[in-house]
Amino acid sequence: MFELPRSGVEVRSEAYDPAANPEYFEGVLSRRIVAFFVDVCLIVGPIALLAVLIFIFGLVTLGFGWLLFWILSPLFVVWAIVYVGATLGSPHSATVGMRMVDLELRTWYGGKMYFLLAAVHVIFFWISVSFLSPLVLLVALVNRRHRLLHDFCTGTVMINNDRRAAALKRP
Repeated sequence: MFELPRSGVEVRSEAYDPAANPEYFEGVLSRRIVAFFVDVCLIVGPIALLAVLIFIFGLVTLGFGWLLFWILSPLFVVWAIVYVGATLGSPHSATVGMRMVDLELRTWYGGKMYFLLAAVHVIFFWISVSFLSPLVLLVALVNRRHRLLHDFCTGTVMINNDRRAAALKRP
């Protein structure tokens, strides 16, 4: 364990070696999928509610309110980036779904996430899923850290949080 010069960031390089610390990677991929679906519900839910409200407003205004439907697409993008950026950029380094399944997303050198990196991470995720949908998961099956394509692009790694890793640690 050492500290990066002038940054105050504690580096735990040994934590990300699956051979030395397998408890940080055990079951990460399957729980990551569960966390994804929880987060999708938290992102899509408010947008769907807004769509219902716009529909009702359109009925009341004899169709004029339906002109507001155009704002749903850009609002969805902004909301997704803000949600992921704010939750991953929090001290937990995890979205709500990730916290539910005891996962954290860390930088390759062990640092916690920050808003800009989290926003870039989610943008890379949506781009990679748009073009390589099933292949994104195949990348995780062929590397020992179960990193996805957008994890490689942003220099991040998904791990079990310290509490779960301590519970999984073999004596």
